Amino acid sequence: MWVGNGTQDKESWVGDAGESPTNKKEMPRSDKKAKEQPMEIYKEFRIEAAHRLPHVPDGHKCARLHGHSFRIVLVLDGPLAEPQGWVCDFADLTAAFAPLHAQLDHHYLNEIEGLENPTSENLARWVWQRLSPALPLLSRVTIRETCSAGCSFSGD
Repeated sequence: MWVGNGTQDKESWVGDAGESPTNKKEMPRSDKKAKEQPMEIYKEFRIEAAHRLPHVPDGHKCARLHGHSFRIVLVLDGPLAEPQGWVCDFADLTAAFAPLHAQLDHHYLNEIEGLENPTSENLARWVWQRLSPALPLLSRVTIRETCSAGCSFSGD
């Protein structure tokens, strides 16, 4: 039998000599908890898009039209669904993002409703607002506009 010492992460096996937890029908509490605790999964998408930032000071380089190879990472938190053993089918995540990909990829972001000022922060919020109704386990949207710059948004 598994016994605890008052903390959830400290458990010991108490049984007859030669017995082990693997030959008992009872599952250790830590294994049961693992199925109940949220798992974090993510899927990364890439878009190529042009934009300019209309509210930066005169002479700022981002005021000029330019483009990025954006990476958009969608993070979901949730319990493992049984019997599949996953939080969400990655194919469902791809299908949910597909309409946004079509709207963003190889487009001028400033011309998309809601992205008139297409900072990475505003793009992350824009993606969140469109995906969170269809993806209730969505916990974070990360936008990487370069290899060293980006942002994360975790909901309104």
